[in-house]
Amino acid sequence: MMKKLILLSAVMLTGCFSDTDDLKQHIVNVQSETSSTIDPMPEVRVFDHFDYSADVLRSPFDVPKPEAIQEKIQQMSGCLSPDPRRRKQPLEKFSLSDLVMRGTLGELGVTWALVEASDNTLHRVAVGSYVGLYHGKITTVSQDNVKVLELIPDGAGCWVERETVVTMTETSAEGQRK
Repeated sequence: MMKKLILLSAVMLTGCFSDTDDLKQHIVNVQSETSSTIDPMPEVRVFDHFDYSADVLRSPFDVPKPEAIQEKIQQMSGCLSPDPRRRKQPLEKFSLSDLVMRGTLGELGVTWALVEASDNTLHRVAVGSYVGLYHGKITTVSQDNVKVLELIPDGAGCWVERETVVTMTETSAEGQRK
């Protein structure tokens, strides 16, 4: 058994020391084809220093403030215009075509309309609530519809009133609009 082990290890060691002439030839070829020159350094551009003064410009570490477009509207004398300081209500981010009246609620002489927005949320609105993209103020809430008075820009710096009606729609048993 010992003789077989010695013979096997001798055969394996001879395989490790085989002819390496082809490897040496490959190394010589690679070294002859490879250039040993190094490209010159790129030219360093001159840096223009900028003195930043926080008193004159906005700090780069502050979040930029969105421009208040409505505050920049030049109001002409005698023109209608929306109140730019009024806080927006949730239904003012939807156009009136994306709002559907689903029903009404009433208590102590106050009638509320249930309005569904295009994101499938249901809102309770009453006279004086604002809806739509054009500063629409609800003027009347009835059993069948909601009347909205919108302010539409006329392109010349003034605004024009337009009355729009959001009507009640019926729903089928599956909950789809008719």
